[in-house]
Amino acid sequence: MGAIRQCSRSACRQSAVATLTYVYADSTAVLGPLATYAEPHCYDLCEQHADSLTVPRGWEVLRLAMPSSPQQPGPDDLLALANAVRDAAALPPEAQPPAQRGHHSALEAPAGTEGARRGHLRILREPS
Repeated sequence: MGAIRQCSRSACRQSAVATLTYVYADSTAVLGPLATYAEPHCYDLCEQHADSLTVPRGWEVLRLAMPSSPQQPGPDDLLALANAVRDAAALPPEAQPPAQRGHHSALEAPAGTEGARRGHLRILREPS
């Protein structure tokens, strides 16, 4: 998990809980749950600044429902990650991008290392 993001307002040291995005074409400010990633054209706001948000005259504020607790990875997220790892491991060397062929990851077992293999995982024995 990444570092906790702070409120974008000057001199505010509170943790961000919401993300503010301006849609200039529609004269709309959209305030919703904290975005997964910090975006350069969005503003992260703490609870106090999110609640007291004001916009220019003629603009509309669209407030999206805020979750009552921070969202944790669910079983669907974990299964999708496991499937992606499994699919990547199942690719034959010819199907890999040229930059990865012949290049060994730091997680791969060194050549000549004995170990049990199960699916795409390998169990390495400690050297004696």
